[in-house]
Amino acid sequence: MNAQLPATGLRVAVFGFDVAEASQIRRIRALRAIGCQVTSFCQRREGSPEFTPEWPNVELGLVRHQDIKGRALGLGHAVRRAMTQWRALADADLIIARNLDLALIALAARRLAALRAGKRPAPLVYECLDIHDLMTAPGRKGQIMRLAERRVLANAALVTVSSPGFTENYFRPVQGYQGPVALVENKLWLDPALHLLRPQPAPRPDRPITIGLVGSIRCQASVELLLRTADLMGDRLQVRFSGALHDHALKDFHAELARRPNAVWTGAYAYPTGLPEAYAACDLVWAQDMWQRGTNSDWLLPNRIYEASWCGCPSVALDSTQTGKRIREAGIGWTIAAPEPQLLADLLDRLPVPALTEARARLLARPADDFVQSPADLLPMLAPALLGR
Repeated sequence: MNAQLPATGLRVAVFGFDVAEASQIRRIRALRAIGCQVTSFCQRREGSPEFTPEWPNVELGLVRHQDIKGRALGLGHAVRRAMTQWRALADADLIIARNLDLALIALAARRLAALRAGKRPAPLVYECLDIHDLMTAPGRKGQIMRLAERRVLANAALVTVSSPGFTENYFRPVQGYQGPVALVENKLWLDPALHLLRPQPAPRPDRPITIGLVGSIRCQASVELLLRTADLMGDRLQVRFSGALHDHALKDFHAELARRPNAVWTGAYAYPTGLPEAYAACDLVWAQDMWQRGTNSDWLLPNRIYEASWCGCPSVALDSTQTGKRIREAGIGWTIAAPEPQLLADLLDRLPVPALTEARARLLARPADDFVQSPADLLPMLAPALLGR
């Protein structure tokens, strides 16, 4: 470990929704790689893969999909479990909590731990990678959720977002939050020990134009758009789905693929070592999340655009969204005006092979740091602790 890193020896407690979730693992490993001593306090999500972290972890209990009531009722139990390691909380230099329920657990546990230790509680960083649809819902449920979040915001030393769209469209205008915000984009994180080599430009195979959906396969609207585009284009298009399926969110996925000779699911892949192969088979990737149109999906910047660009695969998204805006401004792909199969088919038909080859070479010629998280990228979220060193 580089002793000169500003985060060397920083004691960080991380509260996470699922210890086995890929983005949570990436974040904790990245913090450890820049010198942080991490103890996690994490739940496990029903159906998640078996995973034993290589850092100290306190299990906060099992959560089920879409079980908001169960998660709310389980807050007290999770606080009690967190307090079994109260010294780690009391001695922490910084506490990072991802998602509202974990932030509420962290707030309660850090207060109790500080009281028991007779010291000031560590500063809390509230990390936001998504805005749950309940946070923007009208009616009493939405009001209660926003009120609970305002309590977190009032006690947070810093809010960390992965997209400026969250600040511009939600935290400032909806929650009235005027405190400090750090932008830490959800870039690809590569463990230096892996020595994973970036793909190199290569001749394009003789094949139909191929568009992929790579990563977590959970957005029914995206699946339907790609399959309907496949129906329109026939043997001029191949659609590839690669990654973990969220069956609870998809309707008749396997049956729909079985009906189409030009659509395939290639299965899950090892992360991140499987990324180059997953993207090498695609000319473009559909990068737009449409899970929560009008709110979160329009505001976020998905990890997929960084992974794809590092692998030399251009992205396609909706022009009016934050994802589409980034694709246009950064020159990393193309956009369409609306999620309509004919518009996507028209775009794909307008892209000759030389344009695809040139786009891949252009992406691969860009610095890796444009798409890969560097140690410096994480330092803003550690600012409340680093400023006091």
